[in-house]
Amino acid sequence: MGYGPLELNGKVAVVIGGTSGIGRAIAHGLAEAGADVVATARRPEHVAATAKEIEERGRRTLRITSDVADRTSLESLRDETSAAFGKVDILVNCAGRTERAPTIGFPESNWADILEINLIGTLRACQVFGQHMIDHGHGRIINIASLSTFVAFFEVAAYSASKAAVASLTKSLAIEWAPHGVCVNAIAPGIFRTALNQKLLEETDRGRELLTRTPMKRFGEVHELAGAAVFLASDAASFVTGEILVVDGGFLASGVNQ
Repeated sequence: MGYGPLELNGKVAVVIGGTSGIGRAIAHGLAEAGADVVATARRPEHVAATAKEIEERGRRTLRITSDVADRTSLESLRDETSAAFGKVDILVNCAGRTERAPTIGFPESNWADILEINLIGTLRACQVFGQHMIDHGHGRIINIASLSTFVAFFEVAAYSASKAAVASLTKSLAIEWAPHGVCVNAIAPGIFRTALNQKLLEETDRGRELLTRTPMKRFGEVHELAGAAVFLASDAASFVTGEILVVDGGFLASGVNQ
């Protein structure tokens, strides 16, 4: 019988938090695999710049801002995208935030803000777009987990808790929505160099420890996440759901490396 093609021709994807870092790289990868891609975030100048990059790859897009803390903005994003393209096949949830501080005195309000974006924001987007996918009998949702879903990172307890919860949410939605043709998975990135963390990775003891713990002895480049996203979004992954796909250069497999 063969398997579904590992390409996205004719598919429509929405990437929330898709205008920088990991989200932008995934948006590029989905476009290069054949999908029309709406990369959205809060800042209109970033949305416009990423939309131009998608169009340069020969794909259609829209310039729509959104905020995962605002359900109405997500509903507008869904409605405008489906009105323009007829459907939404793929949702990628990349919006997130973190803050490093000792947990002993970490303000509850800051904790709540991180869970609001990373966990409840992901839930909100899954609900808004999941109903559309259930109604159409087909969909692919890709959430973004983390190495801290599985292991502790020093002084980022709120982020870690939120990402552990994203993995649990992913599995819960996967079993609820499997009968409706909607696959829900997550990608857990390892340590990837971005504009925001480059100084941390290259100039601190924390960065040196992260490198030591990565058996490939290098940090990831964000484009290396695109293949995992394309696979999970494609018909080749039609029997994959509830999975957390780790892309980490061997970090989680690492025990003693010498």
